[in-house]
Amino acid sequence: MIDIKLIRENAELVKENIRKKFQDEKIALVDEVAELDAELRKAIKKGDDLRNFRTVTSKEIGKLMAAGEREKAEETKKKVAAIADEMAALDVKREELAAEIRKRMLVIPNIIDDAVPIGRDDTENVEIERFGDPVVPDFPIPHHAVIMEQLSGLDLNSARKTSGAGFYYLKGDIARLHSAVLSYARDFMIDRGFTYCIPPYMIRSNVVTGVMSFSEMEDMMYKIEGEDLYLIGTSEHSMIGRFIDSFLEESDLPQCLTSYSPCFRKEVGAHGIEERGVYRIHQFEKQEMVVVCAPEESKAWFDRMWKITVDFFRTLDIPVRTLECCSGDLADLKVRSLDVEAWSPRQKKYFEVGSCSNLGDAQSRRLGIRIRNKAKGNYYPHTLNNTVVAPPRMLIAFLENNLNEDGTVRIPEALRPYMGGKTQIG
Repeated sequence: MIDIKLIRENAELVKENIRKKFQDEKIALVDEVAELDAELRKAIKKGDDLRNFRTVTSKEIGKLMAAGEREKAEETKKKVAAIADEMAALDVKREELAAEIRKRMLVIPNIIDDAVPIGRDDTENVEIERFGDPVVPDFPIPHHAVIMEQLSGLDLNSARKTSGAGFYYLKGDIARLHSAVLSYARDFMIDRGFTYCIPPYMIRSNVVTGVMSFSEMEDMMYKIEGEDLYLIGTSEHSMIGRFIDSFLEESDLPQCLTSYSPCFRKEVGAHGIEERGVYRIHQFEKQEMVVVCAPEESKAWFDRMWKITVDFFRTLDIPVRTLECCSGDLADLKVRSLDVEAWSPRQKKYFEVGSCSNLGDAQSRRLGIRIRNKAKGNYYPHTLNNTVVAPPRMLIAFLENNLNEDGTVRIPEALRPYMGGKTQIG
């Protein structure tokens, strides 16, 4: 959610930002907010004037009573009573106007960073840099589900019976590899100064609407029937929500957190949910990183965070590249986003394994998270999040890039302590 001062002082900038995101249908919201805001400020001023008049008049009543002018005092009391009714009506009007303004402000997209390329969708994202050589071996690489099944590590048929499409059973060394990757990611982040957290896996609706846009919420979140609770789609939701309606001390910034959680997603409109394998699924686990920092530090943190993910994948001998997400591919709360994609030798192309996002102060405004500063006044921090690793999707890249011709899978040195010292599985 943007600062309403932007609409008051530079409405055209807000409209141009909407055009850059190819959401012209939202341009009218800017004028609507401006009109409602003007009406709200008038109502606030009138209420303040009435309160001041009531205070002055109430003092006059006391003077009249003291002077024995009871009749005049009674007439003045009636005026005060009438003012009370008008003030009550103004209070209701202010609440209604504020609610209408907020409803529209929640839909107006955040102002994107100057570094964001202009484009309609993910086909216009821009490659920034490659790390590692994308190799295609001399032998054929089977589908990842086949690799897992040959290692007695995947059971999709049973999962379809118990849960439906988009679910899976992992077994044996593949299940152990899955857990090893997450444990390694946890320690990888702790070694970089992040505090490890395990958050709640369910959050209330006011937290959901504070951390994401309505369209994302409908397409992603599973609602718990009969309760004001949603299953999280990523631990970022819980981790940012932890600070709701709170003041942070400047001395406690930045907050650098890394969190583990299962993640649950409806994947509404997703293609390939029936496809064999574990690429697009309803349930997975993830190691995430979250930073809450001063606004002037968020750009530097953005660069530091995506580089951590690149470093993580390179320690596992997986080539990756980074893509700058274009304006049309950015969720409405995001200022900037960069995807990390891993190399698939089988498909001879890269695919997404993580995303780093700077949300500016959009989430902190929605959730009421502020930094305390007595000298300059309280202000809103910036929030950022980034995927460290999200198996089992990440296992696709791991298995394909570490597969040997005989069907065994090499375990990179960094992961061996988490696999009981094994150098390969097969």
